[in-house]
Amino acid sequence: MSDDKVLFDALGFRWNRNVMPKDVPTYSVERATALYNQMLVRFVFDAGALENNPLTFVEVKTVMDGVTVGGRKISDQEQIVNLADSSKRLVQMVKSGAFDLNKKVFTELHGIVARKEALEWGTFRGEDKETTTPKVDLDGTEVYTPLPTVPGAKELNRVFSEGIATLKEYAPSPLERGIAFFLFGAYQQFFFDGNKRTPRHMMNGVLMSAGIEAISIPAARALEFNSKMASFYPSRDATEMMAFLVDCHLKARSEPSNGAKLGKPKP
Repeated sequence: MSDDKVLFDALGFRWNRNVMPKDVPTYSVERATALYNQMLVRFVFDAGALENNPLTFVEVKTVMDGVTVGGRKISDQEQIVNLADSSKRLVQMVKSGAFDLNKKVFTELHGIVARKEALEWGTFRGEDKETTTPKVDLDGTEVYTPLPTVPGAKELNRVFSEGIATLKEYAPSPLERGIAFFLFGAYQQFFFDGNKRTPRHMMNGVLMSAGIEAISIPAARALEFNSKMASFYPSRDATEMMAFLVDCHLKARSEPSNGAKLGKPKP
């Protein structure tokens, strides 16, 4: 069996691996996390926009500064706080060397991302009391249903463990491994909610731990993102999503970073 087939079978989807760039500029972890912190408001705003959060960029910055915004729902502001807090925790993990592609980190970040928002947070579906199975509305007419929620989450844990082990062995490129994990988390729906926000954190944890700049999906590209994700679920072909996320990474790298002197790429 080919390496590609082993990888694709474990994750539940496939992609054309040629869409991944051969050479990815790599810096220090310190530079990668510094740039992420520098752009934190933008990352949080973009992530909120993908969830249809109505807060503007200025309002997101205001909430992150600890000030409430009049006329906005408490739930919308709490979602922004959760995104900011989980982003800061991610940076702490990466800088301290505590980040790893494992369940402990994944569930801890989810516990912050989906705090007071999901039916349950910080555990896989089936590991607590809730027994419903979530559905992903693709386009208003088609729905994607992941593995059923079963008490104990034995199958979800098996899929997760096998997927992680296979990614670590067969996806040596941090960029490909990180993006693949994001799509793996979104596809398998390990939680009741936060199944794109939390895996994006994990993706960026993989990247920053390797000294690679994190990826944010610009709010202006939300429609494009949602359209490609809606195609990804039923087709199980991640090629377009892989290429899209690589493009988000490349375009962000081409933009000025407010003149910050954060180091040169490693040779």
